[in-house]
Amino acid sequence: MKNTVVTFKEMKKKGEKISMLTAYDYSTAKIIDESGINGILVGDSLGNVMLGYPDTVSVTMEDMIHHGAAVARGAKDSLVVIDMPFMSYQASVYDAVINAGRLMKEGRAQAVKLEGGEEIIPQVEAIVKASIPVMGHIGLTPQSINAFGGYKAQGRDLSSAKKLIRDAKLLEEAGAFSIVLECVPAELASYVTSQLSIPTIGIGGGAGTDGQILVYADMLAMFSDYKPKFVKHFANVGQVMKEGFRAYDEEVKAGTYPAAEHNYSISEEVLNQAIND
Repeated sequence: MKNTVVTFKEMKKKGEKISMLTAYDYSTAKIIDESGINGILVGDSLGNVMLGYPDTVSVTMEDMIHHGAAVARGAKDSLVVIDMPFMSYQASVYDAVINAGRLMKEGRAQAVKLEGGEEIIPQVEAIVKASIPVMGHIGLTPQSINAFGGYKAQGRDLSSAKKLIRDAKLLEEAGAFSIVLECVPAELASYVTSQLSIPTIGIGGGAGTDGQILVYADMLAMFSDYKPKFVKHFANVGQVMKEGFRAYDEEVKAGTYPAAEHNYSISEEVLNQAIND
């Protein structure tokens, strides 16, 4: 059954947990979709995972559209959400609506995600009014790492905890259909979840949120530049890939691959004619 923004809200009402993963290409999206995952986020984390950037700030609209469209082609049942990259929505409401529209039309998104709370409420309201579903994102917002001074958990002191609660409620009032809570104390994330009628998706927010999301390359141990505290390795695909690549390298250099069973044949008669004619 196709997952939609309505599906997500109904799952919260029923107390059913929502599963999400990131994807950035057709083949991975297809595998995730066939695994029963409810939602796929084409995250601007593609800057780190796919493009080798040190952060997400450098990711462009063109990057998101290119990867988003590939993911959308591979996802049949999962809800496809695409991140709005840095400076695609912060400058003005007009920019926010136009760029959200591009992600829907060109990137084939079914929803967009914006980072921030009170400061971007006008943008969220305008995008929602344009009939584009919005997923919020508060707590640690990676596009703001220069303001935060690095990747640090949020909501651990009184003022930031109060702001997070207020931001969540404002995003709901503005029309967001769900909110990502990243690197937030589990108790605070649980409280915020209990105060909202829309689902929360945790990433480093404990088990009390309505759902969870991880970067697929993190949970499969494929991305090794760093490992956030909240990441669990559900399979060591990275090691399996290395073993496969090394075996391939050894056989190529030893001349044992390709073997006879990998070759195409031609009759000796045809070969001789081709050579001698």
